[in-house]
Amino acid sequence: MSDYIRKSIRQIAGYVPGEQPHGESFIKLNTNENPYPPSPSVSRVMSKLDPSSLRLYPDPASHGLCDAIAGIHGCNPEQVLTGNGSDEILSLCIRAFVERGSGTVGYFDPSYSLYPVLCAIEEAETLPVALGPEFEWTMPDSYAASIFFMTYPNAPTGIQYRKSLVRDFCETFPGVVVIDEAYVDFAAEDAMELALAMDRVIVTRTLSKSYSLAGIRLGYAVGPAPLINAMYKIKDIYNINRITQEIGLAALSDQDYMRDIVNRIKATRERTANIMREMEFMVYPSDTNFLWVKPPRISAATLFESLREEKILVRYFPGKRTGNFLRITIGSDDEMDAFANTVERIIKR
Repeated sequence: MSDYIRKSIRQIAGYVPGEQPHGESFIKLNTNENPYPPSPSVSRVMSKLDPSSLRLYPDPASHGLCDAIAGIHGCNPEQVLTGNGSDEILSLCIRAFVERGSGTVGYFDPSYSLYPVLCAIEEAETLPVALGPEFEWTMPDSYAASIFFMTYPNAPTGIQYRKSLVRDFCETFPGVVVIDEAYVDFAAEDAMELALAMDRVIVTRTLSKSYSLAGIRLGYAVGPAPLINAMYKIKDIYNINRITQEIGLAALSDQDYMRDIVNRIKATRERTANIMREMEFMVYPSDTNFLWVKPPRISAATLFESLREEKILVRYFPGKRTGNFLRITIGSDDEMDAFANTVERIIKR
């Protein structure tokens, strides 16, 4: 049957998501989900949903969502595009801005491991930029690409580079810069102003993390209207379903709740980082809802497997650049206490 499948698809390994266990009880610290429920506004909307409305197609342009997002960021609705998660937006960026057969795509290495998969699907050449020994960022001289995905803060390292560096890069880079701000609500600053001021910069965001809505798959892009319109022309017609639109609008209307749970997670993040440093872990500064750590006296792979045996899931990325580290999602205080106690017991064996 392989003769019927595109050669490029046959050769793709595919994106490997974090484990989603079924039928067993785990402490789940592997997929950067929010440990707290979404805004009470979401529950109120869900309780009032009329099943008979599902016979109708949703608004193909998500006007209500786009108006709300434009209000939050101080731009026009024409500068906003909603997506089935920000992952759909990233895919649309490659399809809209990378010429087939000649276009190129850049991103950090290491960074979000979906980027090279999306490039392989579209048969686009990749030009990854290797980060330094401590995951510092320096661009090569005369670097150019059709598009550059900048994860800000970066994942899986959790590091946020200075906005002045990002601005300088955007001003000199000859292609489209897509600033992937999936974790930015947990950071000290954001780059939205660059998307609103520059004609080749797009910012993408998601409601999966800070709004506790990973299950509805809703993301969005903000940027220059001509670029947003180009992506709109090639998106699926009804890419955001009716229920997701109503739930997303309810969550976006409660910014105070979002900021409150973000602050709780940030406090737990700092407390957990200090505990792990006391256990002699190398803990990198984080502006996200996770920690990037190197264990002492035990390999990251061994600790990953040992934690799984204890029903605690974290994320391990095999590879030369990432194989010595673990990515730890910040859960509730009780979950992080259980995690820390289990880690301490394992490394003392």
